[in-house]
Amino acid sequence: MLKAVLHFSSHAVARLTRVEGGILVNGIHARTVDLLCAGDVLSVETGDHRLPKTAITPGNWPLPVVWEDGHLLVVNKPAGMTAHASNFLPDTPTVAGALAWTRGADFLFHPVNRLDKGTTGLMVIAKSGYVHDLLRRALHTDRFCREYRGVCVGRPETDRGTVDAPIGRDKTSAVARMVRPDGAAAVSHYQVLETQNGLTLLKLIPETGRTHQLRVHMASIGCPLAGDWLYGTEDPSLISRPALHSYGLRLVHPVTGELLRLKADLPEDMALLLNS
Repeated sequence: MLKAVLHFSSHAVARLTRVEGGILVNGIHARTVDLLCAGDVLSVETGDHRLPKTAITPGNWPLPVVWEDGHLLVVNKPAGMTAHASNFLPDTPTVAGALAWTRGADFLFHPVNRLDKGTTGLMVIAKSGYVHDLLRRALHTDRFCREYRGVCVGRPETDRGTVDAPIGRDKTSAVARMVRPDGAAAVSHYQVLETQNGLTLLKLIPETGRTHQLRVHMASIGCPLAGDWLYGTEDPSLISRPALHSYGLRLVHPVTGELLRLKADLPEDMALLLNS
């Protein structure tokens, strides 16, 4: 039942057996091999029982919460913020640090859909490893659909299209990716929403979740995102980051089954980019 009905992973079940009160039937400690009878009440501990792998430094950085309950929260991540601290960017604001500031340094951080430092918008965070595992398995299915907005330089040849091109590492760079035949399968859908002054606002839907996928795919068809120093041309006079925003989310709550439809309006720098 733990796996078939509650969808615990094998690793999570093994962890429960080591936790006092991890599995209870009618309030009494139970084993994974015990049989259930009609009317029995099964209680399972879904909280975390570990410390963060690295200490999280709290920081008083704005991080708007769009939606929250006891199992997960959705934030509207600003530009310039990473998910976790990095040795390469030690002074950069982090989502982990912002949450530690408001919720305590022992708040365990389980990001589900990670966003690049320069990408803004909706980001889902689980409050336990159990919920994180459920959400991770729902990613890229009709139970967890994400919609982005991007501003690209130029305009795609067609108003709607799909880029189906595998993505792998660019061996000439420590961070860049590229379209390459031996890469991992990657599919992105786009739709033109408006064009102004040589820039195009796009609706972007990733069908897969490769690193830098939308940025790489748009550059591969000759329409890199404005401000994308890695795959296009850096131009601080236009925008100081890749013009990409996690705009919409349709999510079936992994515990309650509630359908969540959330939206984060276009950030000011991308709106100004179009209206300048």
